[in-house]
Amino acid sequence: QVQLVESGGGSVQAGGSLSLSCDVFGYTYSWFCMGWFRQGPGKEREGVAAIYTGGSSTTTYADSVKGRFTISQDTAKDTLFLQMNSLKPEDTAMYYCAAHFCYSGSSLNLDAVNFTYWGQGTQVTVSS
Repeated sequence: QVQLVESGGGSVQAGGSLSLSCDVFGYTYSWFCMGWFRQGPGKEREGVAAIYTGGSSTTTYADSVKGRFTISQDTAKDTLFLQMNSLKPEDTAMYYCAAHFCYSGSSLNLDAVNFTYWGQGTQVTVSS
């Protein structure tokens, strides 16, 4: 059974940086589409960034985080990362790691309904 475990959340002032990690257990890391999602207070869950773990390492980002956030991976350690720079108060949310099986970067998107496996989340708070 696939298990996702996030870490790295915390509190930071606006303009600061945080890095999130997601460790994958229970299955070979390849052939996943993996993503980061967030849900802020009173808001719906939204996709932030996603990556195809296969050879192309295709990525996609929400417009709200382009140029500020970077999704990456360490395939040797089965770990997904999200580097968040120039953080804003509106980035405050619970951040979730998610995954589903896919065999091509063309399957990559930020639609939460496509993601099968979810972590428990890690809180990110950005103060003004």
